[in-house]
Amino acid sequence: MSEGNIFSGLDRSVFDTPNPSPYADGLAKGLTEDLVRQISSDKSEPTWMLEHRLESFRIYKEKPMPNWGPSLDGLELENILYYARPGTKETDNWDEVPDDIRRVYDRLGIPEAERKVLAGVGAQYESEMIYHNLKEKWEEKGVVFLDMDDAVQEHEELVKEYFMQCVPNTDHKFAALHGAVWSGGTFLHVPAGVEITEPLQAYFRMNAKNMGQFEHTLIIVEEGATAHYIEGCSAPKYGSMGLHAGLVEIFAKPGSSVRYSSVENWSRDTFNLNTKRAIVERDATMQWVGGNLGSGTTMLYPCSVLVGEGARCDHMGIAFANEGQWQDTGAKVLHMAPHTTSNVVSKSISKAGGTSVYRGMLKVAPHAYGCTASVECDALLLDEDSRTDTIPDIQIRNNDVTIAHEATVGKLSEEDIFYLTSRGIADEEAKAMIVNGFIEPIVRLLPLEYAVEMNRLIELEMEGSVG
Repeated sequence: MSEGNIFSGLDRSVFDTPNPSPYADGLAKGLTEDLVRQISSDKSEPTWMLEHRLESFRIYKEKPMPNWGPSLDGLELENILYYARPGTKETDNWDEVPDDIRRVYDRLGIPEAERKVLAGVGAQYESEMIYHNLKEKWEEKGVVFLDMDDAVQEHEELVKEYFMQCVPNTDHKFAALHGAVWSGGTFLHVPAGVEITEPLQAYFRMNAKNMGQFEHTLIIVEEGATAHYIEGCSAPKYGSMGLHAGLVEIFAKPGSSVRYSSVENWSRDTFNLNTKRAIVERDATMQWVGGNLGSGTTMLYPCSVLVGEGARCDHMGIAFANEGQWQDTGAKVLHMAPHTTSNVVSKSISKAGGTSVYRGMLKVAPHAYGCTASVECDALLLDEDSRTDTIPDIQIRNNDVTIAHEATVGKLSEEDIFYLTSRGIADEEAKAMIVNGFIEPIVRLLPLEYAVEMNRLIELEMEGSVG
């Protein structure tokens, strides 16, 4: 790791230490229709959005909890704080962000990352964006990069056309919950033919105890355009549960190329029940690159719906389950058009009794001839107490396809550890090097600063490991 890198001083306290949260004192927990109406009123939303929220709230009350996957028994929905405003106005000047909040993002390296490698940055704190900025050269090309609350006001018709059309509020209970209480998030619209050569990033931070965060990300990349969007997430540790139920919708128009990268590092106190989906049109390419660490329970399965002939998707994911964690992650791919291609590579690591599960779905429609799909799941167990499962759901309705599925499970090689330690490398560092080599094919797809962050996070998780 290079000296002076923005993440070189990273340690767990950067993520786990909370700020004071006086704005949350006295706020009612739990969800009511009055709160749904208050959220919409605070944001001065148009009538159609209020109606969507109220409809979503009704659906949420009717939908059952998921009865598959990890246990959600510890999630007390009536004890969640669904909406909290930190009391600061959004700005495009970092110096105008309140000192206490700015220090959190300074520790996380966000301002320096913006200067070095990013085309634009958004920063959300609790339920609201507190900073948003796009480099002028991309504004001049017609790129729109706003927080979702502003987008509803400034680009109402475009938002109305696409909002929750990729993931409807009837999809599952937490999609309905999101539709009722969503707040903040990112709106990105890239005009036809514009190729953004630098990544854009949003960083979402939950701070208050028992907080829920429900940011909405809506990305529309028009024909022949290119974009790379990065999301980072974290929350402090309190000893009582919080909830993250964000939603990501991506529309990749014909011939476009979209990469969505995320490093999710919520605290062990967080249920991470996120939904991400993309509709990929003719000859477009969708890439998902994700790292999941931190949260006590994760259920996350990015989905690509290949609706146009020649569409392609790549899903590259890493999950690390440490003591007390259940990482239930994977990918969903629906081949809905001929000559579409998908590639899924999943890497999981389990340590100290943690559970990593790959849960994937691959569907090929009857009319989707000439498709190619590959799924590769590799798991690394670091001790005898940990667990890994692979649960693929493969539904092929056409014989003119090429499908490959491979799953492997391995342990740390004693020979490799001996080789490294015999050359003066400490035991824990040697194990971390092997683990970093295991995930390298996915980490290398991240911009340099974020690849370094991911490697450092893995090193933190590896501290005190036993092979």
